[in-house]
Amino acid sequence: MTSETSSNHTIKIGISQGDVNGISYEIIMKSFFDSRLLDFFIPVIYGSSKVASYHKKILGIHDFNFHVIRSVDQAVAGKANLLNIFHEEIKIDIGQTTDIAGRAAFRSLEHATDDLKKGHIDALVTAPINKQNIQSKDFDFPGHTEYLTSKFGASDSLMLMVSNQTRIGVITGHIPLRDVPSCISKERIINKLKILNTSLERDFGIVKPRIAILGLNPHAGDKGVIGVEEQEVIIPAIKEAFDEGILAFGPYPADGFFGSASFNNFDGILTMYHDQGLIPFKTLAFKSGVNYTAGLPVIRTSPAHGTAFDMAGKNMASPDAFREAIYLAIDIVKNRKMHEEISVNPLDVGQENEDADH
Repeated sequence: MTSETSSNHTIKIGISQGDVNGISYEIIMKSFFDSRLLDFFIPVIYGSSKVASYHKKILGIHDFNFHVIRSVDQAVAGKANLLNIFHEEIKIDIGQTTDIAGRAAFRSLEHATDDLKKGHIDALVTAPINKQNIQSKDFDFPGHTEYLTSKFGASDSLMLMVSNQTRIGVITGHIPLRDVPSCISKERIINKLKILNTSLERDFGIVKPRIAILGLNPHAGDKGVIGVEEQEVIIPAIKEAFDEGILAFGPYPADGFFGSASFNNFDGILTMYHDQGLIPFKTLAFKSGVNYTAGLPVIRTSPAHGTAFDMAGKNMASPDAFREAIYLAIDIVKNRKMHEEISVNPLDVGQENEDADH
């Protein structure tokens, strides 16, 4: 963590506004309808009071107000703080993809990310963006995951989909399906396994996590009959990771693995490509699933759904996944702090105190 988190420190979580033409403001406001949520953390929404007022009006929301602030240090407990980073007019076209919405989404994300890097907030929850209109010279990435990986100088990261039922990571993320086989290597699988294993221990508090790895081909290749990637790449990677102390098992055929509910026997799952993991995950947890970026020095979560332009402005969107993203961010802040505390060698602390006395 880049910020101070102690037993008497109130967790502060930044929230980027996402695409103003989508459901972001609706799910943000609905998440805070129950003010008890504010007992657990201090929220800071990086957005626009004018945009918020517009969405309140079209959604018919009258009994909710943001606490508008001009800097993150003005955020107060018990309020839905909105950091007003836009002073110009932002034209809103509900349900439409527009350039100005993309620019506004990026400015919010950039501001929140900078505060996360400086330690002004403890974690970041990102509202959904439109991956098309946000593209620019400053955001030349397939999505949040790749942008944040670059922003924080991480050598790699893992898109990890989280629900109460399962945690599913993808070895190859936002790339065309035709490129997947060439991107599957022994080194890449081992690296993703290490990221997932560390995250399960540090971020989720799981001791000796068990990880399942799925095959690339139908029936996990049928011992080379339907593809050789399992025999030549995936199995050697699993063996090497296991020899290094990671409890990795597989490769399992994807259809039978999820169809038989075998996923319940593992703490985490690694799939070979995006849809292999996301289709079963969203089938199981579409309304409450969370996207977590594992492997970063900071904490970022997001609801597993997108901008939902078709629902925008209709007061139909559920806040469940966004609320779960907030809860997960809070839990990971606490788990990382606990992990840091139990990882400290008491003999080292004693030596430091002795040195201080001298």
